[in-house]
Amino acid sequence: MSFQAYLNTIKSKTGKGPEDFRKMAEEKGLSQGGQLKPGIKAGEIVNWLKEDFELGHGHAMAIYALLKGMKNEDSA
Repeated sequence: MSFQAYLNTIKSKTGKGPEDFRKMAEEKGLSQGGQLKPGIKAGEIVNWLKEDFELGHGHAMAIYALLKGMKNEDSA
């Protein structure tokens, strides 16, 4: 599955896109200025997304990669 396919599935399931997740991460104090704060671990992000949005591990990790800056909306 391509990264874009992950994002499309997440959008279908939650109604939220990358910018929405960036904004929510900032509101939750997980990120600042578009970057995850130091010390924020993947598990913390994954648990949040599983609990609040019922995302599976792979889809939650895709959002983590997005928030971490490892991937972006244009990633294959």
